[in-house]
Amino acid sequence: MTNKHETDDVPVPATLRKSLKNRHIQLIALGGAIGTGLFYGSSESISLAGPSILLAYLIGGLAIFMIVRALSEMSVEDPKAGAFSYYATRYWSKRAGFISGWNYWFNYILVSMVELAVVGSFVNYWFPAIPQWVSAAFFLVVITAANLLGVSKFGEFEFWFAIIKIVAVIAMILGGLVVLVMGVSTVSGVAPSFANWFTVGGGFLPNGLMSRTADGQWTGLLMALVVVMFSFGGTELIGITAGETENPRTTIPKATNDIIWRILVFYIGALGIIMAVVPWNTIDGESSPFVQIFDSVGVHAAAGILNFVCLTAVMSVYNSGLYANSRMLYSLAKQGNAPAYLGKLNGRGVPVAGVLTSAVITALAVVVVFLWPEFAFNYLMSIATIAGVINWTIIMITEMHFRRVVASGKGPGELAGLTGDDALAHLQFKLPFARVTPWVVLAFLALVVVLMCFSASYRIAVYAGVIWLAVLFVASQFLKRK
Repeated sequence: MTNKHETDDVPVPATLRKSLKNRHIQLIALGGAIGTGLFYGSSESISLAGPSILLAYLIGGLAIFMIVRALSEMSVEDPKAGAFSYYATRYWSKRAGFISGWNYWFNYILVSMVELAVVGSFVNYWFPAIPQWVSAAFFLVVITAANLLGVSKFGEFEFWFAIIKIVAVIAMILGGLVVLVMGVSTVSGVAPSFANWFTVGGGFLPNGLMSRTADGQWTGLLMALVVVMFSFGGTELIGITAGETENPRTTIPKATNDIIWRILVFYIGALGIIMAVVPWNTIDGESSPFVQIFDSVGVHAAAGILNFVCLTAVMSVYNSGLYANSRMLYSLAKQGNAPAYLGKLNGRGVPVAGVLTSAVITALAVVVVFLWPEFAFNYLMSIATIAGVINWTIIMITEMHFRRVVASGKGPGELAGLTGDDALAHLQFKLPFARVTPWVVLAFLALVVVLMCFSASYRIAVYAGVIWLAVLFVASQFLKRK
């Protein structure tokens, strides 16, 4: 099924260091679900579904939880760098590993590109004279340098970035609760109350499951699912860290299971309180809902505070993206799906070539954004959007292949030699209802793709995704013949 070099561990000292501690993994996983999409992008999803957006986050969150559970089932038994790409190669096929790895790498290049392109706007809030390209270059160099210092330094950076985001969300939740309990009057004239979910602007489900506006745009709960799903991008980073975690058998399950309460608190809790204080139909997207909740009661310093939080969130995304991409290139090189130089490590156990290659390509992509912003945001980000769905789909299919390999007696580690239900029973961290869950999640992801076709802004992502998959397939065929 695989070549020997694709599955063997690299001997010490030329190996990735298992330096990520439990607190690093917990905060990396937690921070991965909290980004600028929550602080600013949530206004778009609220406008589509009103208070029922809470239900959309619950449904989408359950799907993401199952995707990460599927990934973690494999990561606990076979913790390796490059997670999904390695597992797709090991348990499915070399082509699947090629497509999975390069798709994820390119996805994070584009996400990092956009984050670095907008970092200047946050810096300009305080220092308007600094050119945006200078800010982008500065943060690219700083984060790249941090990644070259070793995985423990990456973990420490991400730990504190996550702390800042978490504190900001908790402060907003507590502030909103004070407003609700004390009955503080707001500028909207609508008294703060959880009853506002059902009484303001058409009630809890103002636009139904799906409806069409006068200008031909589709709206409603189902359309909001599209926006919601991409808010959860980054949670799968748990799987990438497995190869450098001190004790993956205890750390990975805990971090994965905590995803559900994170979604409940940081998405559903935060947005629920926002819509109880600020009438949902007055959240227009011109400013963050997090700023609006404080502005509504006369606390105007919130904009500056949130600007700082978003600046750290942007740095966090690029930090995580560079880490994930360097490990993905390392894994691809070990599989024979990327140039061999990308599989080399320095004395600190860092795939330096992978870090620098990803940083250089990201820098070139940022230049494209500054020179042709309309092209970059309209087309390149469409590919990044659909790449997330492709990645999640591959994870679920790979998990099914993983279970077949385990049941056949060719599982990793302690599972080797065990067969059938006995082998599956020995899995340490099983995907719940594993016979049906992958199919349900795949059907849900297919629904998301269909819903994307109803939106002009997302329809192009579907077309781009088909082309992108074709490019990857042809590239894998070329590599196979070579």
